[in-house]
Amino acid sequence: FNISTTSAFVIAAAGAKVAKHGNRSVSSKSGAADVLEALGAKIGLTPEESKKCLDKVGAAFLFAQTHHGSMKYAGPVRAQLGVRSVFNILGPLANPAMTNYIVLGVYEKELVRPMADVMKNLGVKRALIVYGDDGLDEISISSTTSVCEINGDEIKEYTIDPEELGLTLAKKEDIVGGTADENAIITKDILTGKEQGAKRDIVLLNAGAALYTIGKAETIKDGVKLAAEMIDSGKANEKLEQFIAYTNVK
Repeated sequence: FNISTTSAFVIAAAGAKVAKHGNRSVSSKSGAADVLEALGAKIGLTPEESKKCLDKVGAAFLFAQTHHGSMKYAGPVRAQLGVRSVFNILGPLANPAMTNYIVLGVYEKELVRPMADVMKNLGVKRALIVYGDDGLDEISISSTTSVCEINGDEIKEYTIDPEELGLTLAKKEDIVGGTADENAIITKDILTGKEQGAKRDIVLLNAGAALYTIGKAETIKDGVKLAAEMIDSGKANEKLEQFIAYTNVK
């Protein structure tokens, strides 16, 4: 399912400004744009409208086709390839918000350090470049995750173990999503507290890492706890509803 999209509203609920850059599905069943549409949001906001949304709500979706018109030509080629490619990395690098803080997943372990070097050279203040050792381009709940952390001029490498953060190791199939409509239901179930299993845990893990990266938590473990508070208090779902409402009236 759409882990980073769901996590965005948990992070925003904690007071951070989150500019989620994404597109329609190409190498999966449901992209960020698809699931947000299924949730009822309008995704084609202009850059000016997106900035206002970010300022007002604390979360914005930057639709790649709106901000990078030429990317539409890459879509058919990516669909024909049918596998993850360099375009999966170009997307986050091309985020129009030019964020100083980012958690970025890569699809091969060999890309973790090179991507960290790229982000450092781009002037990012703090970032986590992650690769789930089970092949996931997110922080995984079903294995350890290889990490490069950028903090100013320093880069350090380490491993994240979900069990060390108080989470239960799950099977990879426990987090499998489906169509945009199915993933929208998963997102709502997580943010409303209905989902209490592996899908919730992987959102806590990724949102918690982001909260650590931006300085809202002292450690990733503290970030996981804060993420849980944002869901259990209803604030994360409220943030999603605010976002949907704003995009429909702008």
